[in-house]
Amino acid sequence: MTVSLPPAMVKQFEKVRKAESRTRSELVREALRAYFENRYPVAEASSAELRAIRRGRAEIKRGHYVTLEQLLHDLAASNRKASAKRDPKTTR
Repeated sequence: MTVSLPPAMVKQFEKVRKAESRTRSELVREALRAYFENRYPVAEASSAELRAIRRGRAEIKRGHYVTLEQLLHDLAASNRKASAKRDPKTTR
């Protein structure tokens, strides 16, 4: 891998590398690890979340689930029912 850096950054890189007694590869690896952890953190599921996932998967295996199409249909139907109810006193 070849990387181009501005001279000022090379100077700073070498200063840090020498101060920490690291090779260039070690310092680059550490910098990339820190970048990835900061930029793309790995989220760990809690035990409660893992239990909920296992329960959900078991329900799906038993056939107890609603498809996205069914959910959207039910939501649309409930929205239509909710908006159909009007208070006759407020309607003129």
